Amino acid sequence: MKATTIGFDLAKNEFQVHGVDAAGKAVVHKKLRRAQVLPFFARLSPCTIGVEACGSAHHWARELAELGHTAKLMAPHFVKPYVKANKTDAADAEAICEAVARPNMRFVPVKSVEQQAILAVHRVRSGLVAERTAQLNRLRSLLCEFGLIAPRGRRALMERLPVLLAGEAPGAAQPQRGSGRAGQQDGAGDLGAPRTWADLRQELVGPEGGPPTPPRFL
Repeated sequence: MKATTIGFDLAKNEFQVHGVDAAGKAVVHKKLRRAQVLPFFARLSPCTIGVEACGSAHHWARELAELGHTAKLMAPHFVKPYVKANKTDAADAEAICEAVARPNMRFVPVKSVEQQAILAVHRVRSGLVAERTAQLNRLRSLLCEFGLIAPRGRRALMERLPVLLAGEAPGAAQPQRGSGRAGQQDGAGDLGAPRTWADLRQELVGPEGGPPTPPRFL
């Protein structure tokens, strides 16, 4: 029998396929390894293939389109109501096959390689900005432990940091070495020795370097 609609459940290594004919009778129900996916669909006549819009879904949709099939992506929460039994790969593939045939189903447009590359750049940049913000907030909280209140904002903090580390800020408390575990790790001969802001600045930015500057992002 010829399959007209197929539900394709994605995975890392083992993929599940469930297909029905024009009358809605199941004609394909099997598990495929990754190396078997493209040869399997290449042998089929052009049909409609439903895929959940998850990781690697756009890649597989482009691959299936090159084989002459019509790949349609759907949000997972639109497919979930069609799962009849316990959540398994076979049940998910069957639910995808049923959901893609619904006339009022909402589909996700398939992205091109160029579109996904641009999105990847933005996602990496967002992650780097979040990490930079976390580091600055951590630095601001550590300075607060010594009575140094840093201004809000990245640029204002970086401009104020050399003054704080140089001990020129009014009311700057001088942390003492030997208090806490961090001081005990410096050696027994240095226990109790005063630790100035110049020493702290030398440890953070080096004897010759300037204030630490976050990297520029795209």
